[in-house]
Amino acid sequence: MQPIVLILNRFRAVFLPAALLAMMVLIAVLGLIFMSGPQTQAKQIELLRGSTLRAVTVKLDEQGLLRSAFLFRVYARLRGQATALKAGEFSIPAGANMHVVLKILTRGEVMLHAITLAEGLTSQNIVAQLRGLDLLKGEVAIPPEGSLLPETYKVPRGMSRAKLLEKMTRAQTSVIDALWPKRQLGLPIKSKQEAIILASIVERETAVASERPLVAAVFVNRLKKNMRLQSDPTIIYGLVGGQGKLGRPIRRSEIRRHTAYNTYRIKGLPPTPIANPGRAALAAVLNPAASQALYFVADGTGGHVFSKTLAEHNRNVRRWRQIEKQKKR
Repeated sequence: MQPIVLILNRFRAVFLPAALLAMMVLIAVLGLIFMSGPQTQAKQIELLRGSTLRAVTVKLDEQGLLRSAFLFRVYARLRGQATALKAGEFSIPAGANMHVVLKILTRGEVMLHAITLAEGLTSQNIVAQLRGLDLLKGEVAIPPEGSLLPETYKVPRGMSRAKLLEKMTRAQTSVIDALWPKRQLGLPIKSKQEAIILASIVERETAVASERPLVAAVFVNRLKKNMRLQSDPTIIYGLVGGQGKLGRPIRRSEIRRHTAYNTYRIKGLPPTPIANPGRAALAAVLNPAASQALYFVADGTGGHVFSKTLAEHNRNVRRWRQIEKQKKR
């Protein structure tokens, strides 16, 4: 029995210190992995497609995001994630430990950038805006007028312009499909496309959100009475098309000029939208305000004043012209 006791004593003398040392090393390693990272502020990092674990580690280390570059590589390999790193632009939070950094990079939690496209822009305007953004890539053709839904979109760096336009087209289709069944009865609008056309005119007529249902009501009332819409933005679109802005006052000769879009000359709606209307303008056209107004004119404050009769409208026009004269003094 004595030799066995001696062997056990020797085993304990060697194994226990080694086990204790291994445990201490493991605790230290885990401490480094799960300890808060060295960075005091959030940092952005972009990883290219096909980057190796070593290349990614070097970039992270250069940005001061790791406690230990060697340990990060070992940890990624032990978790079987050495080849699971995603490409893209990432935001690493302040104090993120190596476990969190690896999770962000392997889950593909890329940064999203907000792109706001204002209601009432033409498709040509929208494409020009997207072409000016370096975070997008690829060339695109100008989509049909009125086919895009202007709002704020969140996109990753490197997204193609074509994919964003496809997303905007799907969004516009989704909105009109949802609103169309809830439209008022008796509207002089025969199709979803006609709703988009009229909404684009409403969008270009007023920038005041609360006025959209009233402006829509004026145009709906005029269509019901077979009156011309007489909308200035349709004159402009007939002159400059997708450029959107004329850059000067409309001339009298241009009011009289016959184009396919000039609603002072044509009856009913123009052949296509004159811009890309937003959700609110589409909703206003399909559910306009309860109003008998047939006219509106600027009130000098950015909004409009509405009237039922031509006599009342003419008085409002004279008042607006007086305001304009006073502003020029």
